[in-house]
Amino acid sequence: MKEMTTFERMQRIYNHQVPDQVPISDGFWESTLRRWQTEGLPAITDWRGFRDFLGLDHFVFLGTEVIDTSPRFEEYVIEETDHYRIDHDKFGMTKKNFKPESATFQHLDHEIKDKDSWLRAKPRMAPARDRIDWAYLEANYERWRKEGSWIMAGPWFGYDIVSTRMCSTETILMGMMDDPDWVIDMCNTGCDLTIALFEMILDAGYDFDEWMWFDDMAYKGGLLFSKKLWRQILMPYQKKVVDWSHAHGKKVQLHCCGNLTALIPELVELGIDMLNPLEVKAGVDPVAVKRTYGHQIALRGGFDVQKWDNPQAVEEDIRTKLPLLMESGGYVFSSDHSVPDNVSLSDYQHIVRLVREVGKGSA
Repeated sequence: MKEMTTFERMQRIYNHQVPDQVPISDGFWESTLRRWQTEGLPAITDWRGFRDFLGLDHFVFLGTEVIDTSPRFEEYVIEETDHYRIDHDKFGMTKKNFKPESATFQHLDHEIKDKDSWLRAKPRMAPARDRIDWAYLEANYERWRKEGSWIMAGPWFGYDIVSTRMCSTETILMGMMDDPDWVIDMCNTGCDLTIALFEMILDAGYDFDEWMWFDDMAYKGGLLFSKKLWRQILMPYQKKVVDWSHAHGKKVQLHCCGNLTALIPELVELGIDMLNPLEVKAGVDPVAVKRTYGHQIALRGGFDVQKWDNPQAVEEDIRTKLPLLMESGGYVFSSDHSVPDNVSLSDYQHIVRLVREVGKGSA
């Protein structure tokens, strides 16, 4: 049988058909990649070479570096030492990143703190052609298509970005209760800017296969807010994402950390095509999700990365769960978030080999 391209595999995945091989994709901590470079990872300067060395599928991700949906505040470094870096970014956040380990940054300050500061910043969110890296698209698009890559567009917008990049989580959660119209306006503005930029890209003759965006709405204990607030504040712009995407022939993949299980029925009804990362360490049971919703929504992730430095444990996990998750298609292999720096290069290569072995389909 001729080996499928990633594009062909993903078409079958979204049609809930079994491909020749379960697609493999993941995210990696910066400190993980630094470790791997000491263990034999070549000095690869682009994602394509990195992906091919590890044997991953040909996914292309057009993120905020290619499609800028920020308020475009001035970017500058405030302080940098051997142990940390403090900078002011284009979303208006002053944050502290620790070195050399990869860690969640520390929020120090924000340009947008309330409705008044938002209204001053809102004019910065106007669509403009120079928000798109046209040179990058021109240099790579034709090759992506010839290689059979699956192109995912995923600029930042929505509740997750509003609450973790533009403001603080506490500020936005309080705002959802005290001034929901303000939070709705922030979410809608980012969504509308994204759609306007996508339409510029399509009008220029470039295309993509999937809209994948980050919208963390849960934590280990469940949803961060009630379903009532979700319906009032988040659901309208999320529906706009789904409706626009489907009208333009695009699939929709939602990334949501934490235990989102309680909201899955509503997301299925909304028309979300794929859900990731199915965070086991937050209490999600990916096999149960597959059995209940797998005929309606595709899944990505669901393998507990806390086991990935233990070859015996991870092999048992993959051999037990992967055949169940890949039944009838609709599944992409990945960790339940991203690969941390306690996982060695040889550990990860072992995982990829296992998935290639166990994940062979009958297409």
